[in-house]
Amino acid sequence: MKILVSNDDGYLATGINALTDALAAVADVVVVAPDRNRSAASNSLTLSVPLRVTRYGENRYKVDGTPSDCVHLALTGFLDYEPDLVVSGINHGANLGDDVIYSGTVAAAMEGRFLGLPTIAVSLVGTTLVGARLTHFDTAARVAVELVQKLERSSLASDTVLNVNVPDRPYDELTGIRATRLGFRHKSEQVVKDKDPYGRAIYWVGPAGGGQDAGEGTDFHAIEQGAVAVTPLKVDLTRHAAVQDIANWLQQ
Repeated sequence: MKILVSNDDGYLATGINALTDALAAVADVVVVAPDRNRSAASNSLTLSVPLRVTRYGENRYKVDGTPSDCVHLALTGFLDYEPDLVVSGINHGANLGDDVIYSGTVAAAMEGRFLGLPTIAVSLVGTTLVGARLTHFDTAARVAVELVQKLERSSLASDTVLNVNVPDRPYDELTGIRATRLGFRHKSEQVVKDKDPYGRAIYWVGPAGGGQDAGEGTDFHAIEQGAVAVTPLKVDLTRHAAVQDIANWLQQ
């Protein structure tokens, strides 16, 4: 199996290197990742300037672009072959609920899906304490390998992206692996206001809200219970049940 690995935390991040090392034991791996942290880049593509690629190791490349740029570039001409699978991560932090709208990690996986490949996005979820360090990247990497091997044995529907969140704990302390749906967060905290050294106002985007729709069956609940959350995503954002309501509203 040939696997394309990318992320949004940058090619030097602990997560992508733990993932790459683990997958390299079971597959041929090529890394095409951002040259710096591009967290929360979502699905953005760089269209106004050219992209530059730098080789930093055997089958290892960094790109001065977004996560979506990296996967798009790799699959539309940079690589001289088509991989079997795209795996994005391991993200340094959660991609639960509404996080997937902003996530560069999930976006890299979605870009692979747009271009016809099965994809997995993997994130390591720690505590909510500000500054808390993530430690068990080996756990998330092991889960990723298991899912890759499962996909190799039995494929999924062609429009599915697997969004995988793994609790930051030793592998033997996981309570299982669950198929989940996305929950929803409370609205974000207020922006943090400050001043730069010249006295000018600056603003930091506030922390994400806690889980609001976080009951049984959600990704939030699985993580709270110490289990891996595996959520199937699709790209169609149409609220199909509301189409007729909108048609009726337009005629009023």
